[in-house]
Amino acid sequence: MLVHICCSVDSHFFLEKLQRDYPQEKLIGFFYDPNIHPYSEYQLRLLDVKRSCKKLGIELIEGEYDFEAWMEAVRGLENEPEKGKRCEVCFDRRFEVSAKKALSLGETKITTTLLVSPLKSQEQLKKSGDIFFQKYGVEFIAFDYRTDGGTQEQSRVTKEEQLYRQDYCGCIYGLTMQREQQDRLMDEMFSPISNKILPASIEERLEMYKYRNELEDKNIAYKIIREKFLNYRQLNFKLLSDKTNVIPAYALSYSTLARKKAQGVVEFSHNNISYFNREEIKFVTLEFFNSACSFKYRTVNELIFNPPSFDEELKFRTISTSSNYDLTPIIIVDKIPQTKLTVELDAKIYEDVREKLIIL
Repeated sequence: MLVHICCSVDSHFFLEKLQRDYPQEKLIGFFYDPNIHPYSEYQLRLLDVKRSCKKLGIELIEGEYDFEAWMEAVRGLENEPEKGKRCEVCFDRRFEVSAKKALSLGETKITTTLLVSPLKSQEQLKKSGDIFFQKYGVEFIAFDYRTDGGTQEQSRVTKEEQLYRQDYCGCIYGLTMQREQQDRLMDEMFSPISNKILPASIEERLEMYKYRNELEDKNIAYKIIREKFLNYRQLNFKLLSDKTNVIPAYALSYSTLARKKAQGVVEFSHNNISYFNREEIKFVTLEFFNSACSFKYRTVNELIFNPPSFDEELKFRTISTSSNYDLTPIIIVDKIPQTKLTVELDAKIYEDVREKLIIL
């Protein structure tokens, strides 16, 4: 039987139940989910599914990540709610590809781990499955493992196996609506051109779960915990002289500006820090930044496209300030400007939760 897999949270519990109830059935996992966005999230879910299938001894096949074709398929349905028409089209596309994969493998039966997800309509799934049975002759088996305490048992398995628990379905349209309803920043879509790994980002989780797999290969005990913290995302930053000339500059993490814009001049300098006459802004030279942190940046432009880690930036912030809660804009420049300046900075600070791995 070919089992279409959407994520490890659904698949691990679902596959365990299938193995128990149908011990003679050979199960083949098929990870085909071009709806998942962004691609880093797709990689993270696939990574965890691979680990899960390895633990269960189940063969796994990865389908094509044909995201553009999926986007075209749901065109016009962007504003449909969860369990609406967009989901039906999404199911149809994934089932059709799964049915064709089953036929190519000589399989006559398929099912999907989506059946166990509380966020999905089983009736929608059965409807799509029946259509492709009639079209391709591949029987869709609709297992119901949600009733009789199944959802609670699934939650227990997820926690025990320390699976990656995503908090949105996968597609960009569902994510957008969910974050709007939560009045929450859609930080999943932040991906700096510098490839800098941001706190609580998908990229940070991806690196952590890769490390988790390495620890398991070495039989090193660990635990994944969650902790609350104050997160930060910088949406836009620009430093201008005479309102039009852009000066290469880098705003340190946790730099904030209440009105998003300030105009003024550097008033004075003291102990390698230059003080702006507006909004508590501080300027430091790249030379001082390099010497304080043992970096070797030649220009600020090089710093912009190859910045240090978040933690390294925070270390420099503690050097430059006297408070652990400092949100002062700290701007790094090649040399301190002596002209009238305009600082444009749009950044968000917000309460968040992140996962952390600890070795036992």
